[in-house]
Amino acid sequence: MKRISRITLMLIAAASLTACGTVGELSSFPISDQPAAPVSGSETDTAAGVSDADAAAADDDTTAASAADSSETVTAADTDTEETSSPAEENTTEGSAGEPAAEPAQQQSTQQQSTQSQTSDTSSDVNYGPAPVQYDIPGLTYINGTLIANKSYSLPADFNPGLDPTCQAQFNKLSSAAAAEGLNICLSSGFRSYDYQAQIYDDYCARDGQAAADTYSARPGHSEHQTGLAIDVNQIDDTFIGTPEAIWLENHCHEYGFILRYPQGKQDITGYKYESWHIRYVGTDLSYAIHDSGLTLEEYFGIDSYYHE
Repeated sequence: MKRISRITLMLIAAASLTACGTVGELSSFPISDQPAAPVSGSETDTAAGVSDADAAAADDDTTAASAADSSETVTAADTDTEETSSPAEENTTEGSAGEPAAEPAQQQSTQQQSTQSQTSDTSSDVNYGPAPVQYDIPGLTYINGTLIANKSYSLPADFNPGLDPTCQAQFNKLSSAAAAEGLNICLSSGFRSYDYQAQIYDDYCARDGQAAADTYSARPGHSEHQTGLAIDVNQIDDTFIGTPEAIWLENHCHEYGFILRYPQGKQDITGYKYESWHIRYVGTDLSYAIHDSGLTLEEYFGIDSYYHE
């Protein structure tokens, strides 16, 4: 009976202890060995021996750490953004402050190309003709790269270059352009040798006298035809003056590298009468310059033309 009473008392004590929640504290099993039960987050922390206050503190620390990391990340990003955008902002500021901002490379390139185009209009033309070739031969007179043959400057008797190929090619262009407008301009006389010019000149002197011949015919060694750069077109006399071809030639020959060598009213300067049929090849760059100046070759280079006897 006493044994039964003792067991009863022990059961009552156990029930009392259970009601007080001390079973967990008196258990001799490690917490990790106890069966796990699905609980909420806060209950999990309590079961692991972490108080609510400690959990809250841990949460606060985690939140603070996250906030700090986030703040540092944002600050670093802002710093990088400011450093990256700073040069552009400075350029914009300088440009808006009155100082011209640097022009885009493409725009600068376009302006350079435009400038180059303006300085080489004639060279881009399909009718452009280069300057004649220069000969390294004693007895020839060049002024600024241009071979001179007039009454003051002579050529060696053995100088026989023939008609300059570029001169011929440019004349073909000239003739074709005139033909496109219904005009006929043809080559009547090109290169003449020293000996052939002597024959022509002697014939004129015999017919008209030397004084008259000197007004329209060159003495041997002084003829531009011997340079291979002069061409007489169509009728080689005054009947060509005033024809549509003569007018067109005077107004357009410079576009192909030629100049009207003996223009009207310049006899005292060139030494020859007006010859509407005689053109001289000098290259497009020089022909435009001389044509636009309204000067003769002698005036343009500042030289004279008379026989120094």
